[in-house]
Amino acid sequence: MENTLWWIFFLASGLQFTYLMVVFGRFAFFYKRQEETEQDLNLSGVTVIIAAKNEAAHLKDLIPLLMEQDYPTFEVLVVNDCSTDESEDILRALSSKYNQLRIVNIRYTPQHVTAKKYALTLGIKVSKYDTILLTDADCRPVSSQWIRKMSAPIRNEGKTFALGHGSYLTLPGLLNKIIQYETILTAIYYFSFGHWKSPFMGVGRNLCYRKHFFMEKKAFKSLWHIEGGDDDLFVNRYATAANTAIVAQPDSITISQPKTNFKDYFMQKKRHFHAGKYYRTRDKLKLGLYSLSHLVFWSSAIGIVILESTWEPIALVLGLVFSRAMLQYLIIHRVRKKLEGTGKVIWTLFFDLMYMIYFWTLGTKGYLSKTVKWK
Repeated sequence: MENTLWWIFFLASGLQFTYLMVVFGRFAFFYKRQEETEQDLNLSGVTVIIAAKNEAAHLKDLIPLLMEQDYPTFEVLVVNDCSTDESEDILRALSSKYNQLRIVNIRYTPQHVTAKKYALTLGIKVSKYDTILLTDADCRPVSSQWIRKMSAPIRNEGKTFALGHGSYLTLPGLLNKIIQYETILTAIYYFSFGHWKSPFMGVGRNLCYRKHFFMEKKAFKSLWHIEGGDDDLFVNRYATAANTAIVAQPDSITISQPKTNFKDYFMQKKRHFHAGKYYRTRDKLKLGLYSLSHLVFWSSAIGIVILESTWEPIALVLGLVFSRAMLQYLIIHRVRKKLEGTGKVIWTLFFDLMYMIYFWTLGTKGYLSKTVKWK
């Protein structure tokens, strides 16, 4: 029994260190963004689209901020999705002040489609420009270069997708630390595989793609019935090595308002995990192998520590556990530095164990769930 447990532990350790050093480490330690040209020659128009439902307070702050973007030709298109608050009045007042602001008011949503996908589809259909940049009402770009940086691969390199990073505001408390850890870990996943020319997802808080491609693929065809997935599932279905770029620059990110209670956070993550079961099989396998080996690594390590009676094997196991934790710490530090301009990382070992428990409990529930809601 103990010999089998040791073999399982070493196998899981090998897989974990392979992912950390080869897959994630390649992006963390060796990725260098391409030098920007002195002149951004293609300054074609960009449409920023925000699907918003009862977001009056956020829109009041966000719209003036977006109008300060350092880009010559852009519009901000807000799709007001059946809001019952003051959103419509606020947007009407803002539109009289800003010529670049356009509004689409939705009065009802057809029963056979999901609300956010319907809102985004209407917005994209009436957008003026071919380059579509998506964000949420509670997001804030960190710099005036956001539109320019996120749209550059579409405008200058002929890409179809540009994947950006969406961070969350740092607040006190355990929940916020969990959110920060989970967010940077998710970013490591999709930026690393994107760097390996195997893109599999993006986040709707900061995502850019071409309108004509969206319309060519008939919007969210075959995805209408899935609540969520308007961002990651659309990317998962159509992103390739040739048509997708990652944008890993601190001045290209957005920062969102995080959930402040566990109930809302778990509902949000349940929706994300629910969408994950519709990923392409190869993407579920490459992510599932890491997650499964993560679970087996910790389970077998704890089992060996409990069963062994001498300190030498326990020291070996703990040595591998702490070596992995140190490597993971360095990766998170470097990735945060690349994406957010800060390398601050705390309690890596603790949150790694906590994330494993959270992933397999909430992830399983979300994966098996048949009903989830946007709002």
